[in-house]
Parts: sequence; C-alpha cells; structure tokens
Amino acid sequence: MDLFAEVEARTKVALTELQSDGVLPADLVLPDFEAAPPRDASHGDIAVNAALVLAKAAKMKPRDIAEALKGKLAAHQDVEKIDVAGPGFLNITFKPGVWHDLVRNVLAAGSEFGAGPAKADGKLNVEYVSANPTGPMHVGHCRGAVFGDALSNLLRFAGYDVTREYYINDAGGQVDVLARSAFLRYREALGDDIGAIPEGLYPGDYLKPVGEALAAEYGRSLTNMPEDRWLPIVRRIAIDRMMDMIRDDLAALNIRHDVFFSEGSLSADGRDQVQAAIEALRKKGLIYEGKLERPKGHDDDEWEDRLQTLFKSTAFGDDEDRALQKSDGSYTYFAGDVAYHYDKLQRGFRHLINVFGADHVGYIPRIKAAVTALSDGAADLDVKVVQLVRLFKAGEPFKMSKRAGTFVTLRDVVDEVGRDPVRFMMLYRKNQETLDFDFAKVTEQSKDNPVFYVQYAHARAASVLRNASEQIAGLDVSTAALQKADLSILTDAGEIDLIKRIAGYPRLIDGAATAHEPHRIAFYLYELSSALHSQWTRGNDSPHLRFIQSNDGVATAARLALIAATKTVIKSGLEILGVEAPDAMR
Repeated sequence: MDLFAEVEARTKVALTELQSDGVLPADLVLPDFEAAPPRDASHGDIAVNAALVLAKAAKMKPRDIAEALKGKLAAHQDVEKIDVAGPGFLNITFKPGVWHDLVRNVLAAGSEFGAGPAKADGKLNVEYVSANPTGPMHVGHCRGAVFGDALSNLLRFAGYDVTREYYINDAGGQVDVLARSAFLRYREALGDDIGAIPEGLYPGDYLKPVGEALAAEYGRSLTNMPEDRWLPIVRRIAIDRMMDMIRDDLAALNIRHDVFFSEGSLSADGRDQVQAAIEALRKKGLIYEGKLERPKGHDDDEWEDRLQTLFKSTAFGDDEDRALQKSDGSYTYFAGDVAYHYDKLQRGFRHLINVFGADHVGYIPRIKAAVTALSDGAADLDVKVVQLVRLFKAGEPFKMSKRAGTFVTLRDVVDEVGRDPVRFMMLYRKNQETLDFDFAKVTEQSKDNPVFYVQYAHARAASVLRNASEQIAGLDVSTAALQKADLSILTDAGEIDLIKRIAGYPRLIDGAATAHEPHRIAFYLYELSSALHSQWTRGNDSPHLRFIQSNDGVATAARLALIAATKTVIKSGLEILGVEAPDAMR
C-alpha cells in the first residue's frame, strides 16, 4: 500500500470530475503534481500541490482550485479533515484507522512491501566496477562496486529487469604490461634472479602465484620462445588468474555480476563490432575524415595532426568531435567503448547505467553522445560518478597495503572491518561526495555508527518478539495472528510517527530508483531505526508505552504488530543495501 500514490490517484480522479462539472476547463491537460509529507507535521499527514501546479494553465486562482478539490477529496471515508493552506496547498489528515490498516498491509505483504510492479519497458543494464584485470581491486573500486550492486538491488526491487555487467578491459596495452610482469614472476619461480622490478611493470606480490602456475605448467619452455609467442600465452593465463582474484574480492563483499563482457570479444573469431559501430554511425551521416586541434592544457594519446576518422559528437552535446580511427587504421580507445555500448543496444537494452570513478568525469559527454546517436535517441544512459574514499583510523589518516605494493586493496578493507560495515558506510554518503571511511568508527557500537544502529534496531525488534512469547503464555506472535490484533490502541504520538515513517517506504523506493540513488535507503533506515529506538526509550520512562505489557495481551499484540512491521521494512532496506539483518547482536 502506497498511501501517497493512493492520494495522487484520488486527486487525479477528482480533477477529472471537476472538468466534467465545468469547474476546470475540459481541455485542460493535467500536469504532474505531488503528494508528499508536509514540511511541518502539525499541518497534516499528506500535502498535495495540485492546485498550485494547475493554476496557470487553468487561468484560475490556486486557492479556488484547492477549495473545489477539497470538496471532492473530503468525501473519502478515511479522511478526517482537509485544510487549504498558504497559496493553495491541500493538507490532508487521515483517521487513525488508516495507519492501523497500513500496519496490517505491511504484515500481509511481508518482504514485498514497497516493491514496485514489473515495468513494461524495464530491461535495464547496470555496468559497474569494470576494473582493468591487472591486479587486485583497490578501495576506490570498492565504493563503485557496492554502489552498483546496491543500485541493481534497488532497481530490481522497484520492478526493473536488471542485468549486472562487468566490462573486462582485456584488449589494451595494459594487459601486455601485465603479461610481461607475470613473465618476470614466472622466471622468478624458475629460480632466476630477476633483480628489482623494472619501472613500468606491475610490482605487486599478487603476481607471484601466476608465475608459479606458469612454471608448473610450462617448465622452462616459455623462456625458449620469442616474445611474440609467449606473450599471448602468458597474457591469457594472467588475465584469467586476475579475473579469478577479482571475482573472489567481489564475493567477499557479496557482489555478483550476471555478465562478464570481454573487450577482446568485440574483435574475436572474425567479428569486428568496432567497425560495425562505426558503419552504423556512418549510415547516419555522423562520420567524417578530419583533423582535431591539440587539446589545451594536457596531452591526449589519441590526438595526432593527421586525418582521422571522426564522430560528430558535438551534434549531441559534446564539446568536440571524437576520433574513432587513427590515420594508420587502428582504433582509438573510445572506439572500443562505442562498440561496447552498441553491443548493449543490440542486446535490447534501452536503459543503461554506467558507474564511473571520479577520474572518468570528462569521458561522460562523449559516451552519452555515442549512445544517443546509435539509438536515435531511443536509449538513455545515466552515468553515476563515484567519488574518492579517504581512509582514517580514529580520525587520523590511515594507510595500509598487504599485497598490492602501491595501494590499499578492497580485501584489506573487508578483512579489517567486515562486509556489512563496508557496504553500509560506502552507501551512507551520496555517490558524488567524497567519503571519509574511519576504521574505528565503523566498528564501534554506538548511535554514531549507522550500520550498528540500524542492525541493532532489527535485532531489538526480533528480541521483543522472542521475549513476548516467553513472557506471556499462549501469546501467538506469528504474522498471521498479529494481522488480527486490535490495533486501535496504537494512538500514542510515537507509535503513529513510526507508522507514518513505514508508510513512506514505497514512495522512497520509487523515488530512489527513479533518481538512481541507493544512499536514500541508508538514510531512511537510520531515521526509521532512530524512531524505533526512541519509542523503546519512551517505554523505559513510561511503562504504559512498553512494547510488552505482561498483564495485557491485547495491547502487547497490537504493539508487536507494529514492531513486526518495522522489522519487515528494516530487513527489506538492508537487503537492498546488501547488509545482513541480524536477529541478535553480540
């Protein structure tokens, strides 16, 4: 039950009736409006801005429209009163039974409460992480991985058909560097003195197992081959081993992908998807041969003062046209990305989301231009930029690295504090804001640690349900029994506030999914948990408000129904974030 959507639906019906009654122009196109909590809770339960939005088009005073709407909406039996406020807001106050029915609806819906209906055009691709397969994942990848995974969970819960995708950059020069680095470790495994790792190669110890595996399989035979023979062998094995390591790192965070797409597959087995994408753009008149000016302020590896094959990306909002093919016929890095997104479109995706690191911001306009051009505007691409993570311990900058040699790995962070704190705290800031991650704070057991505070709320709710069945003989605390409880006793302001927060969950899910902002779930869970803890504390001060009334099974059952509903929503939100909802805390 989405109470806000219900009010919006009622308002649309009322507006249509006002058109039929001649109060509003019959040809008036009804614009979008919103039903939302009022800024001041004392003004009512839901505020509707329809009169304000309609006034200009209807050529009427907003308060006149509001008064007419008030007469229609007040006829609903669950409405206690409606006030017209300010320039024309409608503030609706419901009868208490609305909130009691909502608790029953939550218990009936269970884990599906707040879930959106299947979207008719809901096939959606979320590409995230996509780290080069040249080493272990670092803490920057960690944030993008958690964000992309939680966003995928959120979108799926909201009704979208989501495919989670990882793009393996296994066709560039960096994988040749990987192969040469692994070959050095292979020689080391054979007993050769390799000296210091040369500059330009990867120095991390994580390549030693790759070298040992090569030595076990090939003996010294690779050393007798020229580089053009051993390089593809070593490259293939090194990439496979690196991807196994990356999958293991992701699994430590409970992150999975449905598709691992190889960049190399774009031009393998006689296929040339890059050229196919270029030809698709050429047919649209968007390809030409020309020169580009040298970028100002920095060097561009893809710039050359010769004729190149260029894409008219400026026609789609980019600040300059982009090279796809160099004068020698080789493809640019950008051409591979164009081909990859062309492949997504050919697989039927029309909603695309890419999760980028902060260092890729400048790349966004050109890739958006390519998607718009290739799809003739039928597909949309949203690029979510995940900002940097700064590590602290008890407020002091903290550096550590066990395997990588040069950076903090994802596995270092997970091993230090555990999966749940990492996931929750990576989502407890907007993705476009820099995140300060303090190892001491994310493991302390206090209100100042959001993940503990939310998980403790779920554990507290579970504990109340357990204790009630132990303290009151014969009390049935099953969901089916609690749905039948007499909820009319739930009249305390704190109880109603808790229910109202629960009522906002479906609206939150819809809004967060539309905006592609999973951090909203983390914020909401903290506020809901705070309301639950607050009501518990009020019970300590005022015994008649305690959840368990040992001499009153009726009151206890009603409050347990509210506790169970709250627990259901907290668990649902934590599942979206990929965080455990424990029934007990140690």
